[in-house]
Amino acid sequence: MESTYRIKGATGDWEVVIGLEVHAQVTSNAKLFSGAATAFGAEPNSQVSLVDAAMPGMLPVPNRECIRQAVRTGLAIDAQINKWSRFDRKNYFYADLPQGYQISQLYHPLVGEGAIEIEDDDAVKTIGVERIHVEQDAGKLMHDQHPTRSYVDLNRSGVALMEIVSRPDMRSPAEAGAYLTKLRSILRYVGSCDGNMDQGSMRADVNVSVRKPGDELGTRTETKNVNSVRFVIAAIEHEAKRQVAVLEDGGAIQQETRLFNPDTGTTRSMRSKEDAHDYRYFPDPDLLPLELTDEFIDGIRATLPEMPDQKKARFVEQFGLKPYDAGVLAGDKASSDFFEQVAEGRDARVAANWVTGELFGALNKLGKDIDESPVSAEQLGELIDLISDNTISGRIAKDVFEIMLETGDAPGKIVEDKGLKQVTDTGAIEAIVDEILAANPEKVAEAKEKPKLAGWFVGQVMKASQGKANPAMVNEILAKKLGG
Repeated sequence: MESTYRIKGATGDWEVVIGLEVHAQVTSNAKLFSGAATAFGAEPNSQVSLVDAAMPGMLPVPNRECIRQAVRTGLAIDAQINKWSRFDRKNYFYADLPQGYQISQLYHPLVGEGAIEIEDDDAVKTIGVERIHVEQDAGKLMHDQHPTRSYVDLNRSGVALMEIVSRPDMRSPAEAGAYLTKLRSILRYVGSCDGNMDQGSMRADVNVSVRKPGDELGTRTETKNVNSVRFVIAAIEHEAKRQVAVLEDGGAIQQETRLFNPDTGTTRSMRSKEDAHDYRYFPDPDLLPLELTDEFIDGIRATLPEMPDQKKARFVEQFGLKPYDAGVLAGDKASSDFFEQVAEGRDARVAANWVTGELFGALNKLGKDIDESPVSAEQLGELIDLISDNTISGRIAKDVFEIMLETGDAPGKIVEDKGLKQVTDTGAIEAIVDEILAANPEKVAEAKEKPKLAGWFVGQVMKASQGKANPAMVNEILAKKLGG
């Protein structure tokens, strides 16, 4: 994360100011104001109630679970929970909005101010969260190759969203990426959103402006519906440089809504940016205000899990992990759960090295999440046990791990089937050592003069034993023979 991010222009350095409005789909089986299902990937228009389709006379009824999940999210970021909140109508016309308005919360949101901490090895920064309000999603337009035809899928219409609005506290693309990553981690920990940006269940509107350091805030643009951390970073980088170029050329930044093209890494103008009055907000007459009790809020607070920052601190304290490794493992709930299973009853630092090193590296190459790992936590723990009890060496363990990835077999079975057990018979190892020493008298003489050269013999013994010789025993026997 850059501590100081500046864009260099002909007239000097420019500072970028960033705020994110994250739309997170609430985890619930039904929509915000109807009983229609919310499952991803269903056939178009197969999950649409009369309310979602805006049939005349159909009245919305709030889904208690959606409200609970939003409160849960607010509590997870130490935000103010407003016991009294209200729904408003945001009026605009679009083909995927059958009501002609969106039910949202402008004036009295469910959740008020909170904060999220982002960090690297050297610094911690607090990013303010202005509000979290609950609103319904619109449908989706699908376009075919015919130039004048689009299709409307209302499966998403009425799905509950949390709009999580940050303050303009971020000053670099890296900070924005760290904020979005941390927010997604928190949402997954509390279970209020699955965070699957590729499926559209979490997406960000990116607000960017530039200014000379110390000046007033500049005019911002909003880049809509960016659906990955990498794309958010790229959109900010492009948009900030574009604005600087416009200003240095004597132009002015227009307040507008833009779209990001992931293929070119550029943004383009979509429409002029609307203000709140353009939407003619007013209280929704079909919905009573939400009134929460202390008992309801405290009951939700009692169900909160250990959060990422708390878990990271515990991993450092309880397991003696380095802060970086602890942060990597605690940053994702599934990864932290996997690690704790592997570490149970074992050396946690060894477990952390295998999980963050070999396993994460393999999953990255395979393009898989830890939930899809071909190697289970139980199997990885068993592999570590085989190293601990000297059944196999660390080098052989890496070969076994590769086979586990391919076959899914248990490590004990692989070691047995392939005859990979470590040679711990002193006589057998000594015989190999004697043979190699006898075949290389010149190198023996050199090694007696320069003990560091003994490493060459270790390599030869391991090669001759196909990696099965116990390295500690090899070193011990060689030290005796070369030292004499």
